[in-house]
Amino acid sequence: MLKVEGLHVTIKGFVILRGVSLEIPPGGLVGLVGRNGAGKTTTLKGIMGLAPVVGGSITLDGTDLAQVPGHKRAQRGIGYMPEDRRLIGALTVEDNILMPAWVTGRTDDRKRLDYIYEIMPDVPPLGRRRASTLSGGQQKMVALARAVMTGTKLLLLDEAFEGLSPAMGEKFGGTIQRLQREGIAVLIAESDTKRLGFVERVYAIERGEIIHHTRA
Repeated sequence: MLKVEGLHVTIKGFVILRGVSLEIPPGGLVGLVGRNGAGKTTTLKGIMGLAPVVGGSITLDGTDLAQVPGHKRAQRGIGYMPEDRRLIGALTVEDNILMPAWVTGRTDDRKRLDYIYEIMPDVPPLGRRRASTLSGGQQKMVALARAVMTGTKLLLLDEAFEGLSPAMGEKFGGTIQRLQREGIAVLIAESDTKRLGFVERVYAIERGEIIHHTRA
């Protein structure tokens, strides 16, 4: 599904990633763990085309993503949930979820929305509320739903569990596992490996390098 080899990223003259390599099989559930500043977010942004990659390769289903502009990568079936959620507070929850479909020109947006509502039953009751009125946990759930709108093959989730209560974290983890069972591959970046007990493989990153990886 996704293969990253020797990824190098340099930002404003500073080397951030130093040859990061990882793989996610079709329908795989993989964790990327490291301390703040280790390079987790930059790795996800590099895959999405939001960080300046200066070396290495990224392939999705055999397609070289270096040949795909960042603003078109969502059209390849990738969904991205940033750490800070990036919801538009003035818009309704439903409009926030649908926005990626409008931007990418999906014609099956309502069908995809129905699918999201079916697998995430806590989201439909929030549909008409403005995103700014939601709790932090609710915003995380909506940000995940928005990522699923385009993430038909691969989801990139940055600090998915940060700030969630244990109950909300358990529910969030269950949703992610449900998405995996539906055939979607998932890469979760987290600072605390204890939150990723359900993943199949964990890559540890430190100072922009993968230092080891383990299988569940």
